[in-house]
Amino acid sequence: METQFLEALKWRYATKKMSGKEIPSEKLDAILEAIRLTPSSFGLTPYSVVVVQDKEIQAKLLPHCYNQSQIVDASALLVFAPWKNINTEQVDTYMKEIADARGIPVESLNDFANAIKGKINHSSLEDLHAWASKQAYIALGFGLAAAAVEKIDSTPMEGFNPDAVNEVLGFNEKGLHAACILALGYRDTEKDFLATAIKVRRKKESLFIEA
Repeated sequence: METQFLEALKWRYATKKMSGKEIPSEKLDAILEAIRLTPSSFGLTPYSVVVVQDKEIQAKLLPHCYNQSQIVDASALLVFAPWKNINTEQVDTYMKEIADARGIPVESLNDFANAIKGKINHSSLEDLHAWASKQAYIALGFGLAAAAVEKIDSTPMEGFNPDAVNEVLGFNEKGLHAACILALGYRDTEKDFLATAIKVRRKKESLFIEA
């Protein structure tokens, strides 16, 4: 018997046409909480997730996302945005959060803090951005899975002009850079040609290789 999780993953697909129907706030909150709980390197989470539900902003984003209708027909857009500038001050803030949550002296985390700072200080800006982007994509995956469990349709999107999206959302001033977008809503079964299509993935015999 398949688990509920596998059934949900088989149900989900990259929705091409959404109905515009609003998703319940409690379901959006559940998806956001799953994203918050996403594993991240060192637990630092070097990205922000911007929740867009303002229809005017969605309309402004549309031409910069190649006029893909999900941008305006989705109930919410989640924009995963890695930090442009990862620095040691952010590490200090993270250490204080850990210390406060666990009720321990922040000094007891010095070795951990120094390990993260070493990573930052010995990496180029390009390498740090690539590292942060990979963490953001893990969060995207968790968001996709959580949406499926909640029976909320979703579309992961890379097809957009990042610089223009950054401008619309004020990311340049916030030190962020748009990496990917997750559109959340409900499928329009009459207009979406993939709504009833059979999901096709590589067979496990060709996907998995025993070492």
